[in-house]
Amino acid sequence: MSQLGPIDYAVISQALIASAREMGVKLIRSAYSTILREARDGSAGLMDRFGNTVAQAELIPMQLGPIGETLRACLRRHPVETLKEGDFLINNDPFEGGQHIPDVFIFTPIFVSGHVVGFGASVAHHLDLGGGAPGLNIHASDVYQEGLRFPPSKYDFQRDWNGGSFERLVTANVRVPDLTIGDFNAQFAANAIGVMRVKQLCERYGTDKVEAAMQEMQDYSERRVRAAIAQAPKGTFYGEDAVDDDGLTDEPLVVKAKVTISDDSVEIDFEGTCGQVKRNLNCPYSSTLSAALSCVKSVLTSPDIPYNEGMARPITIKVPYGSLLNPRPPAPVRARMIPAYRVFNAVMKAMAQALPDKVIATGFDCTTAFCLSHLGEKGYSVYLEIFGGGYGGSRGADGCDAVDSPLSNCSNAPVESLDIDYDFFRIVGYELAPDSFGLGARRGGAGFTRRCEILRDDVQLAIYSDRFRLAPEGLLGGEPGQRGYCRVHRANGTTEELRSKAAVDLARGDIVEMFVGGGAGFGRVAERPDAMIERDLADGLLTRDPRAARKLAAE
Repeated sequence: MSQLGPIDYAVISQALIASAREMGVKLIRSAYSTILREARDGSAGLMDRFGNTVAQAELIPMQLGPIGETLRACLRRHPVETLKEGDFLINNDPFEGGQHIPDVFIFTPIFVSGHVVGFGASVAHHLDLGGGAPGLNIHASDVYQEGLRFPPSKYDFQRDWNGGSFERLVTANVRVPDLTIGDFNAQFAANAIGVMRVKQLCERYGTDKVEAAMQEMQDYSERRVRAAIAQAPKGTFYGEDAVDDDGLTDEPLVVKAKVTISDDSVEIDFEGTCGQVKRNLNCPYSSTLSAALSCVKSVLTSPDIPYNEGMARPITIKVPYGSLLNPRPPAPVRARMIPAYRVFNAVMKAMAQALPDKVIATGFDCTTAFCLSHLGEKGYSVYLEIFGGGYGGSRGADGCDAVDSPLSNCSNAPVESLDIDYDFFRIVGYELAPDSFGLGARRGGAGFTRRCEILRDDVQLAIYSDRFRLAPEGLLGGEPGQRGYCRVHRANGTTEELRSKAAVDLARGDIVEMFVGGGAGFGRVAERPDAMIERDLADGLLTRDPRAARKLAAE
């Protein structure tokens, strides 16, 4: 193997990272659906020939954390040596390295002189992949009702996709084929960019040096993570959080985490977490891994450490089989982000005991999937958007206002874009919600309210959300954030309160009001600087002055 000097390594490694970012841009700019084109619910990256993550675009942390598991499931059936030019691998099976059905992973091998150097990889959340209801089926009792499942498989692009039998199969089984096939093609385009850039690097520097750089990038991340862990307090710490309910009963779904920090490694054990449930709130193993890794990286390490396979090597994660976080098939898993956030919260609470200056309080931390659909003369029209809420406060800063939560990172879909794409509803209200956060020395981020007016009869609403019953908890004396809600103001003047997991029929003139709450506060309210209180009062985010209660108590 060629000797890899520091200058070559620096150039090649940064070129690989830049290529992954370029793939991400290509994916979003080529997309058709609003969920991918506007909300950016997709990711892209580069893998080595063994299925390890090398570099990734800064898009959705949840999707790329365990992507090595997803690719390696494909390679176990279709080893690198059996692949040929024009092949692609595909996988969305939640029980074989995938996450949930809408997130489809596509891998394109990178051939240089007949040798596979690595893979261009992309994943997109697809607007509709069939199943029992448009966009999402909250009533699914097994994975078969959630849409088309692609087991780890190999196809030939020209023969099977480009007008071929596999493309026709997908087209025949989805409700919005133009958007779905368009988003698949965006994934192929993103992968093609990655393939081209890596080939160019190999031509310039040689395949041996590029492969050596891929390995060194992972080793570098591992060294940095181990060094960061070595600086952390040692011991065993415990954290716990819970999902409101499973949509059938009012029983909370408890997630427990035991975090053990050793000399240069971390072990996370989820023993004691509740068992899997009958509704779609189960979290596949790969999603649990991703949520736990994301929390550890955000707390323990520097942002400049590349997120690749090496980062995960010092971290061992144990998840009981048959639990909410590692269900047996054929459990439904569509809403897996909700328990994944409770993984993030439970691990964060455990690490707060060791590193209070480096954690954040609990945010609204919930993927609220909001779906409106209508069947008209020209077929289905499906709108799906992911809402976030407010982040928790930290030692040094207030939480972010009205953004998607830490594992998702989806963008806001502009109202103007929705007006162009959909004619069966319109947005009539969209605003930050005053007093929606928990106060503290540093407050949580604000939540927001969104209102949709329905313009046609026979429209279906489906949502899954959380934090309607259990509010985000403050840290070190901070106040809790506000709980969410969803209401339907009917055209006849009545109001219907929905559960956090619900599906209802809507008619012309109905208005759906969705409120996602804010994050919790960090530290005691008495320690909040006057200037910060006055700013929030002036902005209208606070309608009460917490100093008044302080003065009253003093008197």
